[in-house]
Order: sequence, then C-alpha cells, then structure tokens
Amino acid sequence: MNFQLSDAQAMIQQTARDFSKKQVQPKAAELDESGRFPHEIVKEMAGLGFLGMMVPEQWGGAGLDTVSYVLAMEEISRGCASTGVIMSVNNSLVCDPLMKFGNDDQKKRFLTPLAQGDLLGCFCLSEPGTGSDAASQTTTAKKSDKGYVLNGTKNWITNGKEANVAIVFAMTDKAAGHKGIAAFVVDTKSAGFSVAKLEKKLGIKASSTAQIHLDNVEVPAANMLGGEKDGFKVAMTTLDGGRIGIASQALGIARAALEDAKDYAKERKTFGTPVSEKQAIQFMFADIATELEAARLLTLRAAMMKDAGAKFSREAAMAKLYASEMAMRSTVKALQIFGGYGYVTDYPAERHMRDAKITEIYEGTSEIQRIVIAQSLLKEGLSL
Repeated sequence: MNFQLSDAQAMIQQTARDFSKKQVQPKAAELDESGRFPHEIVKEMAGLGFLGMMVPEQWGGAGLDTVSYVLAMEEISRGCASTGVIMSVNNSLVCDPLMKFGNDDQKKRFLTPLAQGDLLGCFCLSEPGTGSDAASQTTTAKKSDKGYVLNGTKNWITNGKEANVAIVFAMTDKAAGHKGIAAFVVDTKSAGFSVAKLEKKLGIKASSTAQIHLDNVEVPAANMLGGEKDGFKVAMTTLDGGRIGIASQALGIARAALEDAKDYAKERKTFGTPVSEKQAIQFMFADIATELEAARLLTLRAAMMKDAGAKFSREAAMAKLYASEMAMRSTVKALQIFGGYGYVTDYPAERHMRDAKITEIYEGTSEIQRIVIAQSLLKEGLSL
C-alpha cells in the first residue's frame, strides 16, 4: 500500500484545510447554537467542487478519487461536523447512486446540477419502523398512467428540508420482499412531497434531519433509478460508499477534539505547570492520536479499494465501525482534559462529543457494521 499522497490529493487536502480553517471552523459554534443551515458555506463548497468530488467532469463533477474525498471530508468535518454531513450526503448518497445506476438522461437532469451545487440532494431510505431493517419498506410505489404514485413516510432524512432532489426507495411488489424495492429520483417540489417534522437533535444541529411524507406523489417512469427490482441493490451499494464518508466525518470530529484539547492543555495550569505536562493527560493524548491514525488508515484503505474497483463492503464497514467508536472515545477523553470547562458551551469540547455520537448510528449502526463484517468473514475468510 502506498501511503504517499499524489500531488493532486495533497492539493485537495490543503485546499480543504485552508477553507475549513478560514470559512467553516469560525462559524461552527454559532451554527451549533442557532441550528441554522449553512447556506453560504455550502455555496462556497460547491464553488470548490466539493459537492460532486467523485463525479466525472463530463457530468459536472470534479473527477477526483475517493481518497481525495476522504481527505476533504476530514478537513471540512474538523471545522464543522454538520457541514461535513451535508457534504457527505450529497456526494455519497445522492451523486454516487446517480453516477452508478443512472442513465444519461438522469445524469444530465439531476447529476450534473447536483455535482455543481445548483441542486442539493437527500437520501430517503429509513422509515419510522424500518431503520436498520432496510428491506422492510412500507412506502409503496404503484404504477399509474404517468409512471408511479408514491405513498409513505421517511425518517431521519439529512438535508431533508433543503434538498431539491430526493432518492426515494419504495416497494413495488411487497410479495417479492427486498427484490420488490425500487429507487426513484423525486423532485421535492412535487405535489404531495412534504417535510412533516424537523428533529431536535443532540448534535450536528446545523444539518436538517427531517421526516418526509409522500402523499400520492407522482413520479415519471423515467425517474426510476435502475429497474423495479434494483432498489435494494442501489441502497446497499450506496451505503457502502456512504460509510466511507461517515468514517471520514468521524476522523474530522476526533481530530478537532484532539487539537482543541492540545491547545487548551498547553495554556491551562494546575499546581504551577501546564496540564499538558501531566503524565495522565499525556497518556490521553497518546491514546487519541494512536486511535485516530489507525482509523484514518482503515478509512484510506477502504477508499483505495473503492478507487481500484475492488469489493470494499467489509472494509467500509470496518472503517465506519472503528472510526465512529474511536471518535466517541476520543471526544470523551478530550472533554475530560478540559475538566469542568469541557462541560460548558464556552469551549468546543462538549460540541465535539455531541457530534461524535451520531457517527455510531447513521448509515448503519455499529451493530449493523459488526454483522456486515462477521458475515463477510464467515463467508469469504480474511484476506490480507
């Protein structure tokens, strides 16, 4: 494995780092407190090509590899985890399935404006009773003279309030089980498509998390992504790539916690010396830094395998599992380094801990990742 970044990858990393430090990080606390969607930051990210990073230039994207995406995602998430997940959803959960399963007409109508930032997307798979059990869809799609009519409710939809385009999964044939699920590209301005509720959350407060109602939403047959039996495949394939994005987000959150705690520990004095000189504090820094680097390597390996066209489901699950749980452990330790100040909103430690928790839950809980890893291991063995 080559650990050396290419010149292009290093440039993307530095561009994202500079942008995050100057434009994203200074607004993170205000965004968390107000819960407002960072429209101005998203617009600037679009200008940098960060909303369609892996989309070929032919379709309006930056034409970059997954490794570059991981590097940029870490930097943006280091500045603001909410901004990071907005970027991740548009890249991983919306542009990616359109790129893989969309036809030329769909790419022209949807992928190009999404990649350029003229549109924003969301991914509608989860439902009130079908989170981890994605195959048990209750949203239905019935054929009509104009195409299909969708009815149902979707939960936990990131970008749900602001999205112009939604990838919606619905059951066309309940008797067929997961083979009866189809994926549709839906214009969110369609009659019957509505935001029923916005969730009040522990963290990532500047990204909207919505409940979506579909009430007799008419979708043209030309907007079906793949075939009537391909929806579950579209969803699972998309989530593999999405897990790399969330692993990258977790890296950024953990790094933010580490860097902020380091700065504080050098300034804060107890018993006449900076707390950074206390061995107990140094051990915490050593643990955080080591786990962070291990998670980064797992994430980059999954990204490299995706770029190589190799099967990467297990590696993506490993990266997401370890990076998310690492982020939670690391932010807890970083808060401890701040002591009492870590518990108040004057400092960013508590925000990092709140933001970290969701990475263990969305795009497949830690428990689901363990199932994916174990089943792959038992079926295929461990390849080194």
